[in-house]
Amino acid sequence: MIRRLILVPLLCLSVTSALADVSLPQYERVELESGAVLLLSEKHDVPLVGLQAIVRGGAVQDPADKNGLANLLAGMLEKGAGDRGAAAFAEAIDAVGGKLSAAAGLESIQVSADFMAQDAELLIELLADMLRRPKLDAEELAKLRERSVNLIKAAKGADPGNLMPGYGNAFLFGDHPYGNPVGGSEDSLAEITHDDLLAFYENHVGADRLVIAVVGDFNAEAMKSRLTAAFGDWRNAAAEAAVVPAAVKQAGRRVLLVDKPGATQTYFWLGNIGVAVDYPQRAELNLANTVFGGRFTSMLNTELRVKAGLTYSARSVLTRPATPGSAMIRSFTETSTTTEAIDMALDLLGELRDAGIDDEMIVSARNYVMGQFPPLLETATQLAAQLAMLELYGLDIAYVDGYIEALTAADAPGIAAVIADVYPSSDDVALILIGDAAQIRDAVSKYGPLTEMSISETRFRPL
Repeated sequence: MIRRLILVPLLCLSVTSALADVSLPQYERVELESGAVLLLSEKHDVPLVGLQAIVRGGAVQDPADKNGLANLLAGMLEKGAGDRGAAAFAEAIDAVGGKLSAAAGLESIQVSADFMAQDAELLIELLADMLRRPKLDAEELAKLRERSVNLIKAAKGADPGNLMPGYGNAFLFGDHPYGNPVGGSEDSLAEITHDDLLAFYENHVGADRLVIAVVGDFNAEAMKSRLTAAFGDWRNAAAEAAVVPAAVKQAGRRVLLVDKPGATQTYFWLGNIGVAVDYPQRAELNLANTVFGGRFTSMLNTELRVKAGLTYSARSVLTRPATPGSAMIRSFTETSTTTEAIDMALDLLGELRDAGIDDEMIVSARNYVMGQFPPLLETATQLAAQLAMLELYGLDIAYVDGYIEALTAADAPGIAAVIADVYPSSDDVALILIGDAAQIRDAVSKYGPLTEMSISETRFRPL
């Protein structure tokens, strides 16, 4: 039996000016008896179907010593399901020119798909096999685990900047679940067994965790019937989902130095705990971050790259999960200019907090954000992902529907208040560096108590 809950609007974009009118026609939300939630919207402009399935959970559900387990499971969902082995499963997708992939994030496992409308029945069949009947073959797991370890090792040798989120979040959040490296570490991946994978699937994948959003050229009643047949009788996840508390903000400074002997560059990441996805002043925050470090002409990039020539890129990044994530600056510079670049970044952070941004900057940032927003919500697959995200975090449709209006209403005092609330004082930051410790250790010790580890160590969290 199906319980219809509500009809709610979906995105209809009319971009005629900088003040794009983002309005929301209807989509249907249906909750199955199994607990799975369906979000359905017909969109008949092109003969395509976009789908986003979300399983609530993700890396925050990884056991403490087995980070990367959710990520491995996501990868294994593509390695055969139902009656198809890994090769046959991939061939079934390729034969119709479809796209179907799985990935893990901090708080969910996502399955994304893009198929021709005429192949929608095959899409649902493959999705049901992936989620309900994955092969989870032990040999495929061994290959995927080895590949994951090798990718970490390769990054340490060639591009350690890609590992900064792993070291940074582990140091900033400590034992909090947001400190879990989504892809795992060499240590944690080595501990993961086939039995661990099977247990994680049983415990954390089920109908009560499932959201399926489908947008495109289909008949809603027919799609509802197919999805009900596929997931209406599915079991629930066997374990309770872990509740993630809010992390405690960093007080004062502390430094993690990851030693990479012979490195000619220092990669640095500095920041503190920020805000969650439901932060009410999202528009003001996005405008502030655009000016500070969210575009090429930002304060950080202009001063560190364009004027000083200290780096090729400097950005400020806000992660906004269910509870407050990180607010951080990341960049890199030559070893000899390590402290010069970090000092400049800290000074700019202080300048942002002290002076805020003026009306001219606000107008420029508003035009930039308004120009970037509508193109992200055009295709059926993009729309399905947006709907699933709103459902995952319990956000109202005003999160999208009212965004342009909120950007238009944002003013300097409101933005100044948000800057003071979200961006940390330069005296209250965790600072993570990857570089040649012998060359920079003494200089960077001025920033705070120093913890040191080698990049050859097989974990991201320091002991």
